[in-house]
Amino acid sequence: MSENPLPELIEPTDTAKRVRAGKVSTRKIEHFVAPLEETPLQSVDKVDETAEPLSMWMQAWRSLRTQPLFIISALLIVLVITVALFPGLFTQTNPQACDLANARKGPAPGHPLGFTFLGCDVYARIIVGARASVLVGLLTTIAVVAIGGTFGALAGYYGGWLDAVLARLGDIFFALPLILGAIVIMQLPAFRENKSMWTVIITLTVFGWPQLARITRGAVIEAKNADYVMASRSLGLSKFKTLVKHVLPNSLAPIIVVATISLGTYIVAESTLSFLGVGLPQGTMSWGRDISDAKNSLRNNPSILMWPALALSITVLSFIMLGDAVRDALDPRARKG
Repeated sequence: MSENPLPELIEPTDTAKRVRAGKVSTRKIEHFVAPLEETPLQSVDKVDETAEPLSMWMQAWRSLRTQPLFIISALLIVLVITVALFPGLFTQTNPQACDLANARKGPAPGHPLGFTFLGCDVYARIIVGARASVLVGLLTTIAVVAIGGTFGALAGYYGGWLDAVLARLGDIFFALPLILGAIVIMQLPAFRENKSMWTVIITLTVFGWPQLARITRGAVIEAKNADYVMASRSLGLSKFKTLVKHVLPNSLAPIIVVATISLGTYIVAESTLSFLGVGLPQGTMSWGRDISDAKNSLRNNPSILMWPALALSITVLSFIMLGDAVRDALDPRARKG
């Protein structure tokens, strides 16, 4: 009788045949292990346990101060704000002193950018016009953050009928685009007969707060379920105090990013309204008003329109770049190191 009663169902491989025939060595292979002191992993993976942990804001600042995008945009914004606050440091020329003899002339001593079609100094008007444009954007952003942030925080934290009412109210304003809605509001008799910087700020705030309210609501909903909020409530802190002391401070990152980018949007919106003749009053100097006045000289002397448009573009681009840099610094997924 055969030693293996079961037939081989699978044809053995060449290697298996060689092992059976004793042609392949089956001796044990020795493995080399490097000594522990020769491996550099301990020095690479070593963590300095004596250093104090950094907060989210400190980590963001450490990331921001090494980014060229943030440095360039911050310097440009500081320059624009300085020009808006202290125009006398940059020009001594009266922007309203116009001489028709200088109409559409090129650069001259003391007038580096030439003259408008009415003989006004272009450089002086750009310097003085920065105040109205930047001030409208800044005050509108503050009002939008105050109103939209309050409504969004209350809706996101308390929920229920309050959330439903504020959500439907925001949807009403979302139905109208910012510029179109602002044009409609500015044509109302109460606004048309009393044009001023404040009417433009109020109009832009009315149509600007729903976006920030929605961002704040989402950030608050995400933060209110955290463990530190439950611990605060278990220690007896009221809902409102918990919202103010714990939830809102940990929801500021997306609010700051949106507000920074929106500031440039509101500067553009003011310039657009002034360009269309429904924004700031006629006597107020702004970049949008200068662009509107220079549109008739676009073919003959485009530099009159180019300089205020360039100032507007650089300012808006600076705020957008700053918002992008802040967003990358405050986003834990984008943070390196």
